[in-house]
Amino acid sequence: MRRNFCLEPRTARTFLRWLSSFPCRPGPDGSLWKNKQQRSLKNKIRNTGKSRRLPCPAVLNHFDQQYSEELGDLWASARAVLLDPPSWQYGVMLNRFSSVTDITQILLSQGFSSMLPQTDVSELLHNSDSAVSNSPHQEGKDTLSPHFSKRPPEDVGLLPYITSHAFSQARQSERPPRFPPSSLQCYIHPHPLRFPSPAHRPGQLKQYYLLNAASLLPVLALQVRDGDKVLDLCSAPGGKAVAIMQSATPALLCCNEPDPHRRDWLAKTLESFLPPSLRSRVMVSAQDGRVIGQSEAGFYDKVLVDAPCSNDRSWLHSSDIHRGQQRLEDRAGLPELQTQLLRSAISAVRPGGVVVYSTCTLSSLENGAVVEAVLKDFPDAEVESLWGEIALPLSEYFAVISPPGQKQAEPEPSPRPPIGSASASHHQLGILVVPQPGKTWGPMFLSRIRKKKG
Repeated sequence: MRRNFCLEPRTARTFLRWLSSFPCRPGPDGSLWKNKQQRSLKNKIRNTGKSRRLPCPAVLNHFDQQYSEELGDLWASARAVLLDPPSWQYGVMLNRFSSVTDITQILLSQGFSSMLPQTDVSELLHNSDSAVSNSPHQEGKDTLSPHFSKRPPEDVGLLPYITSHAFSQARQSERPPRFPPSSLQCYIHPHPLRFPSPAHRPGQLKQYYLLNAASLLPVLALQVRDGDKVLDLCSAPGGKAVAIMQSATPALLCCNEPDPHRRDWLAKTLESFLPPSLRSRVMVSAQDGRVIGQSEAGFYDKVLVDAPCSNDRSWLHSSDIHRGQQRLEDRAGLPELQTQLLRSAISAVRPGGVVVYSTCTLSSLENGAVVEAVLKDFPDAEVESLWGEIALPLSEYFAVISPPGQKQAEPEPSPRPPIGSASASHHQLGILVVPQPGKTWGPMFLSRIRKKKG
């Protein structure tokens, strides 16, 4: 069954202009990104410095009070970034199920670089078991199953904000550990260049997904492997689910979203990026995430809880003061919802399995406090440090701290070591990406919890 897409007039005009830049039929090699098309795409890459949005006074005042206390001097620089959308950087996550050679060449020519070490790209693109080069969607297989099944398919304190200068001073004889090669590929630019949004082309998969690159860190922390059973508990709009499928080929990926409108958005996202051959492995569920831990206890190997939160970027730029005040009232109830979702996730994972909890807010009440509260109810669960695995290897790109208020396993000379310090506790409740000038990614909090065996 095919989905019909209805575009608003303004969107339709942009869409038609985009389509007009392409020939009526592809070249002999099947590529649509040649000569004139490459120049057209390069011309669409833009600096975001032209648009300005005013902040909501009520939200800004609330953030000033809370975050100046929680983050201290670091809040001033984070505040400056959040108030300046034209400075925000954007990542381009490639779709390994589509031919992306020409997109990669364009990105490199424009000064983008790969955030993660690459695996054998040629093998990824030509492996018939996992890669599809713009394959037409098969009639009758365009819609993902909305039903959930238990049976998988048979085929299957402040830690350092490290600048490169500060890091070289602190550890002159050492380099940050390298992140292991990954099939998940994201290209980023040191400046706020905006790559154009990919157009929908009937019968073809999209080649890339635009995102805040910090949102990939929870997926990296999840460490999905081929054959895993994975639950994306709060999945819409689907960016992290797409990233999971870029990282590995799980036996089952259940994308859960109870809201019908967001669930439809989620399904369209998955259809745009995954080939029909993999759709038997991906299911869309409509359950209340707070009770999945009861109905699916111990079933999953990995669970991602990208929880509903007070999204600092969007909330700060609420359209009017009444909307902003309503969001601040709603904010007070979020920690309870987040706690219930995380409890459900830990119940749903098997012994030895992993849960990653993440938000896109700086708020300690929605981050470390939630993790700490839930751990009291699960003596068989423990937090794993992400400092050496995520923060240090990617410190060139992200300003990462240990969220304020966390309990440290070892005493520190001060609760928040100075910027540039390389010391770190090995037992943290999580890590926090704080937007900073030149590293405008985030906010993004993530924590990995493993359920003990036996």
